[in-house]
Amino acid sequence: MGIIIAIIVGAIAGWLAGEIVRGQGYSLVVNIILGILGGLLGQLLLSPLGIESGNVIGSILVSTFGAVILVIIVRAVRK
Repeated sequence: MGIIIAIIVGAIAGWLAGEIVRGQGYSLVVNIILGILGGLLGQLLLSPLGIESGNVIGSILVSTFGAVILVIIVRAVRK
């Protein structure tokens, strides 16, 4: 059941990151990947600051934060 929640959170976070960082959209699969990787990056960056994702909403917020950073990096590399 945990993998299904990770995919759903990843899809939401990836979509939100795409909306926050305007520009070309990504597919659902790329949104899921960006969201899941964003969750890992968000945890890595926010844990030292004492910010943890305790529930699904927190996970979405942390994943979105990480996914926004990933989208910015991907767009900078693609240029």
